[in-house]
Amino acid sequence: MATTLNPARPFPEAGVYPLDSGHFDEAFAETGTARPPYVTVVDALARHNLVELRERVRSNVAEIGLSFGPGRPLAVDPVPRIFDAAEWAPLEAGLLQRARALNAFLLDAYGDQRIFEEPLMRGLLDPGVPPETVAGMDLIRDAAGELLVLEDNLRMPSGATYAIAVREAVGPEFGPAATAGLRAPDGYVARLGEAIRAAAPSQHAAEPVAAILSDGPESGAYYEHERLGRELSLPGVTPAQLSATRGRPPAQIGPNRVPLDVTYRRLDEDRLTDRAGGLTELGKLLAPALQSGRLRCVNAIGAGLADDKLAHAYVEEMVRFYLGEEPQLRSVPSYDLSDPEAREEVMSRLDELVIKPRDGFGGHGVTIMPLATEGDRRKVIGLVRRRPERFVAQELVPLSTHPTVVGAGIAPRRVDLRPYVLNPAAGEGSVMQGGLTRYAKAAEEMVVNSSQGGGSKDTWVLGPPADLV
Repeated sequence: MATTLNPARPFPEAGVYPLDSGHFDEAFAETGTARPPYVTVVDALARHNLVELRERVRSNVAEIGLSFGPGRPLAVDPVPRIFDAAEWAPLEAGLLQRARALNAFLLDAYGDQRIFEEPLMRGLLDPGVPPETVAGMDLIRDAAGELLVLEDNLRMPSGATYAIAVREAVGPEFGPAATAGLRAPDGYVARLGEAIRAAAPSQHAAEPVAAILSDGPESGAYYEHERLGRELSLPGVTPAQLSATRGRPPAQIGPNRVPLDVTYRRLDEDRLTDRAGGLTELGKLLAPALQSGRLRCVNAIGAGLADDKLAHAYVEEMVRFYLGEEPQLRSVPSYDLSDPEAREEVMSRLDELVIKPRDGFGGHGVTIMPLATEGDRRKVIGLVRRRPERFVAQELVPLSTHPTVVGAGIAPRRVDLRPYVLNPAAGEGSVMQGGLTRYAKAAEEMVVNSSQGGGSKDTWVLGPPADLV
């Protein structure tokens, strides 16, 4: 149903803002009144011409050079997403707990156990260096308002500097009165640099040489690679600039060949071996140095094991098993289709669920069965019946909505949140204060990934951090 907003705090030219009891709206209660964290922003937006505000933000994005691949400026909406300190504190604790459990799982899987996605990594992970130095969990909010983990991203979660750049594009448009009490996300970069260098092998830990290993300017996330390199004084190198050796692998940087101790790995390729057990091109470059102990990768090769959608189904059990604690964050319920009982249940109500390939990322290959065409549904049912072990099923959780500038007014658009967790060697983990909120551009669209056309919002956390209170 459509609910008229509180006339005391309407958005300009917004008219009626549709609120549906079937999902949660981040900014407005079902009565149409602004939720408490949003009151100041709603008042501020009421004084703006939304079209002009959107154009100023677009201009800021262009000036910053914020893009998602060559010639693809990132769409940034000017209406920020807001968390108050009371909601952020338990979320932060839950993210840190989840990251600790996933690190324990990876160390276990590549240590004494026999579950190997990357056999060459067995025994090569140092327990003192978290294999997932950077973790990005995708969170959604259900109809009751609870934040749930939709996916865990440990292979090479991107977007942290995008979150910082989005703040640079949006924050100044609201002025100091609205933004004075916000937590800053930009301390993340310095902590990331410390974590990268702390991952160096002990024999070179005093003055480690690190680089960002990137696919180069054609990468969709190259803005992030270039910006991190500039701010952390780390050279960016591609695999073509590396030479294979059992020692410190040299990188050709300008006229110099520079031996590396650590790479911050931002490559699409994640495997050292192919399905037949032979070395991939990346494996030929990195495996000798990794096996000799002269090189470390951040995140570790093989961390993608925890990106497996099947692993996500068991993270709450990992928390209990490895940490002896109850999970503070729940996962969206997922089903292991290689399990006959789970498969039987899923097949009886397949039309209600979401089907995902276990190794997919960026929303690719995901089928939301209630929204799929009849042809796509039949195709997915056939694939699941033939190769159930390649897929997982998840409960469909309608993503929460957030007011977004559309035309000259606002309209609800679906959102998720990717916060970033850092796990430095021999140090306490930390969470970026905010993260990247992503939104779907079309009404009722459920896929928000930037790689599939989604945009981004600034994410505000109100109040000083707990250690400053």
